[in-house]
Amino acid sequence: MLRALLFDLDGTLADTDPLHLLAWREVLAPYGLEVDPETYRRRISGRLNPEIVRDLLGLKGEEARRLIEAKEARFRELAQDLEPTPGLYGLLEEAGRRGLTWGVVTNAPRANARHVLQALRLAPPLLVLAEEIGRGKPDPLPYRVALARLGLRPEEALAFEDSPSGVRSAVGAGIPTYGLLTGHEAADLRAAGAQSTLKDFWEALALL
Repeated sequence: MLRALLFDLDGTLADTDPLHLLAWREVLAPYGLEVDPETYRRRISGRLNPEIVRDLLGLKGEEARRLIEAKEARFRELAQDLEPTPGLYGLLEEAGRRGLTWGVVTNAPRANARHVLQALRLAPPLLVLAEEIGRGKPDPLPYRVALARLGLRPEEALAFEDSPSGVRSAVGAGIPTYGLLTGHEAADLRAAGAQSTLKDFWEALALL
C-alpha cells in the first residue's frame, strides 16, 4: 500500500536548473570555463558540489569551499520568484486527502533547500539533506535514510526525480521512481531505472 511520496528538490519541485546553470557560468568564468546546457546536464546536474568543483577544476579545501559558497549565494539571489512544477500543489493536496505523508530528499545545501522550500511555500514533514548524512546521490543512502525515518518499506513509497543521478539513488533504495522531464531526456531517465517519465505532476495524480 502506498504511504509516502518522496521528492527531489532542484528540477523536480521547481525548474531551478536554469538558475543553477547561470550561477555556475558566472562563478566558473574567471577560471576560463564555459558551461553550456549539455555540460551542465552531464557534469553538474544531480551531483554534490565538492564533486563538481573537483571534477571541473581539481579544487579541494578552502578554495573549493569559497567557490561553492559564492555559487550558492548567487543562486539564492537569482531564485526569488520560483514557481512550482505544474500540478505539484494539486498532487500534495490529493496525497493529504488520502492520508499519505511526503518528504524531500536532496543533494542541495541546507541554505538552498530552505530558500527554495520557503519560496514555494512548502513545509515538508521530512527533509533529508545529503550533506548531513555523509553520502549523496547517486548513492542510495539518502533515500534509505528517508525510508528509515518514516518507518516504511521501499514499496510503500514513490520517488520523483529529474536527473539520472537522482533516479539511480531512489531505485538503488528499492523505491519505484518516476522521472520529471524538466531537464533530462526521457531515455536517460529510463536507462537510470525510472519506471516511466512525467512532463508534470498532473500526470502523477494517476499514480495515487
